[in-house]
Amino acid sequence: MRIPLTASLAPCIRERAVSSFRLSTIARSLSTIVTPSLTRDRELFQWWLEQELAIDLLLYGRKLWETMSSHWPTGDQQPGATPAQIEFARNWRDTPKVVFSSTIDKVDWNARLVAGDAVAEITRLKAEDGGPMRVAGATLGRAAMRAGLVDEYTIVTHPVLVGGGTPFFAALDGWVNLNLVETRTFPRGVVLTRYETRR
Repeated sequence: MRIPLTASLAPCIRERAVSSFRLSTIARSLSTIVTPSLTRDRELFQWWLEQELAIDLLLYGRKLWETMSSHWPTGDQQPGATPAQIEFARNWRDTPKVVFSSTIDKVDWNARLVAGDAVAEITRLKAEDGGPMRVAGATLGRAAMRAGLVDEYTIVTHPVLVGGGTPFFAALDGWVNLNLVETRTFPRGVVLTRYETRR
């Protein structure tokens, strides 16, 4: 199984049954990438939409879930929504989601809530047959990385120093060796690098 880990350093899960996991990072949070602020960069948003269309299951931590579920359920109905934003909103609503949280008691929009061990659940999901999965959220992403579940990292770097937020790459037990797979440059100095975990 593959797990694409996507968010501003958030995890994604790709094809299950191939035993791989993907992490996409964005230098802040997934909300930075898929909220209205992202839509100013149409080429980057289109790339992000294409990535999301390939995902069969989204895995969210609570904070990012709250950000995404506050905008995208009606994102296609917002004044001035572009065709890509409309497609993203519809895809977001339709894609199955798992939300990991012990502090909320209800989720909607084609999601189910897991209050237990996130690593155990992600490991179980990875062992199943199915399509690509993406983990989104810094805390959830870190847990997946520490457990060795990430097979691919996609890092989108914006030319901005934030100076705060929840780090994605904190508290790893050792080196994670990577192979460069792809690089791409977007307008406004945004650079994408994609790496596979060297096993």
